[in-house]
Amino acid sequence: MRAYGHWIDGAWQAPERGHYPVVNPATEQVVGEAPEATPAEVAAAVTAAQAAQDGWSRTDPRKRAAVLERMAELLIEHAGKLTALLQAETGATMRLTTAMQLPTAVDRFRRCARGALEPDVLPIAPRPVRASPLAPGGLIGAAAVRRPVGVVACITSYNFPVVNLAGKVGPALAMGNAVVAKPAPQDPLCCLELGPLFREAGLPDGVFNVVTGSGAATGEALVAQPGVDMVSFTGSTAVGKKIAECAGRSMKRTLMELGGKGAAIVLGDADTKVLESAIGAVGSVWSFHSGQVCTAPTRALVHRSLYERVVTGLRDYAGSLIVGQPVDNSTIVGPLISAAHRDRVEAYIAGAREQGARIVAGGTRPALRPGFYAAPTLIADVTPEMPVAREEIFGPVVVVIPFDDEDEAIRIANSTPYGLYDYVFSADTGRAWALAARLCSGNVGINTVQRHPETPFGGFKESGVGRDGGSFGLHAYSELQSVVWPS
Repeated sequence: MRAYGHWIDGAWQAPERGHYPVVNPATEQVVGEAPEATPAEVAAAVTAAQAAQDGWSRTDPRKRAAVLERMAELLIEHAGKLTALLQAETGATMRLTTAMQLPTAVDRFRRCARGALEPDVLPIAPRPVRASPLAPGGLIGAAAVRRPVGVVACITSYNFPVVNLAGKVGPALAMGNAVVAKPAPQDPLCCLELGPLFREAGLPDGVFNVVTGSGAATGEALVAQPGVDMVSFTGSTAVGKKIAECAGRSMKRTLMELGGKGAAIVLGDADTKVLESAIGAVGSVWSFHSGQVCTAPTRALVHRSLYERVVTGLRDYAGSLIVGQPVDNSTIVGPLISAAHRDRVEAYIAGAREQGARIVAGGTRPALRPGFYAAPTLIADVTPEMPVAREEIFGPVVVVIPFDDEDEAIRIANSTPYGLYDYVFSADTGRAWALAARLCSGNVGINTVQRHPETPFGGFKESGVGRDGGSFGLHAYSELQSVVWPS
């Protein structure tokens, strides 16, 4: 167990307010101690970033690319230590941690290394302009140039702490910005470990800083800092609204990936192959990080002719999953992040039962001690108005809702405040393509829950503002400047 400091201006800084414990969700033992930030420490991190940003923005893009590529290499070199720490503080299963927690972060840094070399100037054809009281006429040339935003506050979620941070820091640094990171309070330790690695990778001091805290105060202080030019946030819609309100007072740029309530629409033409794909996709809510994923297809909207068949398939799927210690390679479903979150998930299940829904699988707490476990739960006979059908639970809970025609399916899918990721399962992909156009969702998967890393990722409605992913993510961390001259 280690007590960490803040990472500010290329060095560890002992916290004035001391530390708070970071707890392993599976063992309920303390993994390490994270620093509690004061407003003055947050301000110091922002000041360091401001001082370093101009020099970094003028650094040759090839050098920025080399730093990001070296960072990816260092993550691989330190994979043993970092993977163990990530697993312990997130409670993710070992198979998920080894396959996606660190490797995906490596991929993101490497993609952003290439992105640093993408053209940042868009030439605009010269155009003849008539004389005016403002200036003489002539042939006017122009270009649109991508410039760094400045200092970016990167506030991340607890489910994939390093992956999420890499998805923000990578494009921000590639475009010449400086960063102050504020990881989620539940599992910030591996994010703090990135500080010395960035220094070893050749990043100048002050370009990457990390401050942490056990509550909301650290993030609030960071967002309110006058020296912050942009806020990139992943987390709940409720917190996102507060950030938007604060950022709007000084017109800070925002990029926000917020909550989701994914609908998986299973059309009546689905054949056996498509049905098996749909059941496996919806089952990923349980098997993939215990449902703590914003893109999860937590609502199965099934044509009435296939309804009981899908319910039975999902019941069998849930019953096949092993819930247990995440370090056991046979475990599929590990714990939730905290006791408070487990209690919240259980309250949703209890509410659905009281409202007349049918608990087909799960619904009771597994007999596992210690740890914050919730059983894979399937709820049928749900109506679209129930809270379990409208609100983000962020746990291993699937609801199944029948529909009679496409119009009804679209109405139900679009009836929540969210619009992050929906799915359509059909034997006719052309029909699914047409249906996707009617979904108020930033992303639609057709017969798959797989993602494409180059697509723009973000949400409609209360699921967010802006897009990241691929070149779209690079552009999100820049401002467009028009430069005009006489030809």
